[in-house]
Amino acid sequence: MKLEHRSNELTHEELYFARHSSGLGVYIIPKKDYSAAYAILGTRYGSVDSEFVVPGETQTTAVPDGIAHYLEHKMFDMPDGSNVFDKFSKLGGNANAYTSFNITAYLVSATDNINENIAVLMDYVQRPYFTEESVQKEQGIIGQEINMYDDNGGWKVFFNFLNCLYQNHPVKKEIAGTVESISHITHDYLYKCYNTFYNLSNMSIVVVGNVDPQQTAQVIEDNILKNEPFEEEIKKLYPNEPEEIASPCSQQSLSVAMPLFMLGFKDTDTGFGGDKLLKKNIEITILMRMLFGKSSKMYKELYEAGLINNSFSLDYTMQPDYGFSSIDGESPDPEKVYQAVLDTIAEARRSGLCEESFNRIKKVVWGSYIRSLNDVDTYANAFLQHLFMGIDYFDYASVYDSVTFEDVKKRFENHFRADRSALSVINPTD
Repeated sequence: MKLEHRSNELTHEELYFARHSSGLGVYIIPKKDYSAAYAILGTRYGSVDSEFVVPGETQTTAVPDGIAHYLEHKMFDMPDGSNVFDKFSKLGGNANAYTSFNITAYLVSATDNINENIAVLMDYVQRPYFTEESVQKEQGIIGQEINMYDDNGGWKVFFNFLNCLYQNHPVKKEIAGTVESISHITHDYLYKCYNTFYNLSNMSIVVVGNVDPQQTAQVIEDNILKNEPFEEEIKKLYPNEPEEIASPCSQQSLSVAMPLFMLGFKDTDTGFGGDKLLKKNIEITILMRMLFGKSSKMYKELYEAGLINNSFSLDYTMQPDYGFSSIDGESPDPEKVYQAVLDTIAEARRSGLCEESFNRIKKVVWGSYIRSLNDVDTYANAFLQHLFMGIDYFDYASVYDSVTFEDVKKRFENHFRADRSALSVINPTD
């Protein structure tokens, strides 16, 4: 496997990369002055991918909700009954995994023996072992996890918010599924999903930190067990999603000390990835900070009135086929916060956006990007997530530089529409 090399003169970062004959994407970013290294092996497969057509087949496969998360749990079962975490522990590695809407990822960090840890990572992710008995046993464990999330205010305010925004798209469904949906998961379903989405041509590994690129690449290549890449992409099927939101508001009561809220806007300008998607992300991020960030008039007024506290945060979530901006936190009166957001937008439409504020906030966004390069796990995760959206995170600057004040003004008119906004609230129980 021959590595190609790129350097970024602006950030002084180095990237070594290759596409192995198995289809696996390999990306190595050495940081010689760092003590730690972090490796993440991910697949383009998440909770929204419950209907698909396997390459070479013509029939649609439909699987129970929550199966991507379920599969992630089961990947830690070893055929010989050993515990993979014990292997990492003996090598000084700290391992974990996660499932999101669009990605399942397996990771390890270490200050020593990183290549040996990568070898273990590569090995167990390529050796699935499911039995009907072990799958049934896991249903009780994951069922308990689902029930715990049902009582988690932060979790419920988020998914209630998504159910306000989306009528059909599976992003509205909880990542772990429901107790009912996981009861239909079998080992046959798990193997079907594994053999489809864990094909190495659907996966990539990113390594960031104190490593020798050539040595690490050789370790990765030596531990590739499968070499039958798909000749075409997996066809993922999603229902049509209308531009209109499902509901403007959700209210629920749980055991919380103060009302929790999440509000935001459904993004209807979708259907693309790559540089265009990254540019949209930068534009909306700048707008969010201009309008609602800690230096904004709205934030100062709400904070001084005691309507928000330090839990207040802003975010924009992007994917090629969906997106949404969100504002969340704690408040004694979430409806007043929601109205303040709508009033701020209305005032900006009347008086116009401030170009001086745009220039200042744009620099802040660049600073956030630069800071992300200084933490090996943040860097590796961001690189992988952007990679799976067709975005070159290594060359972020070229897209960032292209964002103009006129672009941001157009994005403001398109995105921040009251008829595409929603409010989710978790109130304290009496």
